[in-house]
Amino acid sequence: MTSDRRIANPLRTAARHLPGPLGGFAEVWAGVLHDLTDPGPLLHGSSVAAWDPEYIERTLPLLHQAFFAYFRGEVRGLENIPDGPALLVGNHSGGLLIADTFLFATAFYHHFGPQHRFHQLAHQVVARTPLLGSLRRYGTLNASHDDARKAFDLGAPVLVYPGGDWETFRPSWRGGEADLAGRRGFLRLALEAGVPVVPVVSLGGQENGLFLTRGERLAEVTGFAKLTRIKVLPVTVGPPFGVTIMDLPFRWPLPSKTTVQVLPPLDATDLGFSPRRTRGATAQDIAAADLDAAYDLVSRRIQEQLDALSAERDLPLIG
Repeated sequence: MTSDRRIANPLRTAARHLPGPLGGFAEVWAGVLHDLTDPGPLLHGSSVAAWDPEYIERTLPLLHQAFFAYFRGEVRGLENIPDGPALLVGNHSGGLLIADTFLFATAFYHHFGPQHRFHQLAHQVVARTPLLGSLRRYGTLNASHDDARKAFDLGAPVLVYPGGDWETFRPSWRGGEADLAGRRGFLRLALEAGVPVVPVVSLGGQENGLFLTRGERLAEVTGFAKLTRIKVLPVTVGPPFGVTIMDLPFRWPLPSKTTVQVLPPLDATDLGFSPRRTRGATAQDIAAADLDAAYDLVSRRIQEQLDALSAERDLPLIG
């Protein structure tokens, strides 16, 4: 039982009696009220215990309809996600307003059901912000191997974006390019845990604003990178304020058509490893050259699917 369920407030009581989207709306605000009165997530971070299928069940109809109507979302290939633990590896788009993640998470629960545990790894700034408690209830965890392994132990698939802030703030004219930033840690995680890698490819998120520059130099000279461990301080254009830095003070995402495609899973053999050699292996046991080849394979699969999705689009934003 999560802490949210032990804390009653009038909105959550109302949510249990209101029909359909009204109940979901009340449940969302009940969660916000709880987050305002409980600073625990800010102090201690998130955990697998914050996942709340009851909350998901009440809010899913509202959020699923809203995200899919606004972004004209399409999520394909959910049947490629295996039953049991798996590492879902995606390309990242949309700045802080990651429509593809929201679309995918709500589509996952709509397809498999709110009781089917699912977790997503995020930067600690996201995972620990009290007002983002809804994300934790939907399964968001700190982006750490330890938290991912806890989720695997519970039989859950875990979504990770290796490109992180580097990829999600790439310039808009590179929206059709996958950039996992050369990070291979996700492969070590999957191999050591003995779980398959499932590429999750999305297109359209980088059109929900005009991304001008990552701002790597700005992040360095201002000390922002050292303070937050975020290596970029990007400049983006979008409503209502025009120019924003790191999507602040606020940027409303444009309704860009967003498509997500889940590809078939890749096991250790597909990635060029012997399952016998990787089962129980440590980081030192996995050769860098083998990781390079596996990284190239995953990156190539994602880019090939991105190219295919791009070929389906007639116009930016419109799709």
